[in-house]
Amino acid sequence: MAPSSLPPAPPSSMVIVLFLLSSSALLCESKLSFDYYSKTCPSFNKIMQETVTNKQITSPTTAAGALRLLFHDCLPNGCDGSILISSTAFNKAERDADINLSLPGDPFDLIVRAKTALELACPNSVSCSDILAVAARDLVTMLGGPYFKVYLGRKDSRLSSASSIEGKLPKPSMGMSQLINLFASSGFTVQEMVALSGAHTIGFSHCKEFSSNIGNDTHYNPRFAQALKQACADYPKNPTLSVFNDIMTPNKFDNLYYQNLPKGLGLLESDHGLYNDPRTRPFVELYAKDQNKFFQDFAKAMQKLSVYGIKTGRRGEIRRRCDAVN
Repeated sequence: MAPSSLPPAPPSSMVIVLFLLSSSALLCESKLSFDYYSKTCPSFNKIMQETVTNKQITSPTTAAGALRLLFHDCLPNGCDGSILISSTAFNKAERDADINLSLPGDPFDLIVRAKTALELACPNSVSCSDILAVAARDLVTMLGGPYFKVYLGRKDSRLSSASSIEGKLPKPSMGMSQLINLFASSGFTVQEMVALSGAHTIGFSHCKEFSSNIGNDTHYNPRFAQALKQACADYPKNPTLSVFNDIMTPNKFDNLYYQNLPKGLGLLESDHGLYNDPRTRPFVELYAKDQNKFFQDFAKAMQKLSVYGIKTGRRGEIRRRCDAVN
């Protein structure tokens, strides 16, 4: 008998595991919907849009801050609003972990404002984690980025521990293999990682995150490197000094971040790594050439990120205040 060209059937135990995994994923998604608050809080979208617009107009750096806040909430332990919880005398919360100390205050303030307005309109109905996910999307759209639908129905975590996020967030100094492995451990592909990195098209980075590399990294454009040295000369005395991630259009969500990288105009070591590593360079070149493709892939990756590790049902709660458990 000729050997079969078909692959061997997986063991029955594996089939059961795969079935359980797919079933739980479907069950999880079935608890989420785009119109989750249509009955319990009909004014949800209107309140969110008004709050987000007012905050962004008065504090233009809010958009980049909210994107970063969502990322720092979701990637370590899932999108559950645990980053919003304040530390107490008995617990050092996630927001006080070293890597989160540079998170700006404006997005936290935005969440407080939105939560206050929503609690007045529909008490104990809207989770803080849903507020953060929608705020980030609305702000991306406000700056000219893609609109994408956000699944709603997340519950908020009852726990937040600084020690729980160690090694789960990317650092500017990480090599590309470390970054790829970090994202892969949470189920994200190399292309999704590069698409999400496009968030650097807005916002800024503090001088301390890249100053030590300016003289050592030969991938910087020489004139750009000189300008960075001057801009950051006093950063040891003034740690708040910062530089825009995209020096061309810092307040517009577009694909110029990717166009900057081949010219040596990336700010962080990880930015240069995206262009110089053969695993990520093709996607940088694709997005530099085709903004629509970048927007499409960024929207898909953000949708995936925003439902990563979420809590539904009794696994979480709707916090009355976003900075404290009930």
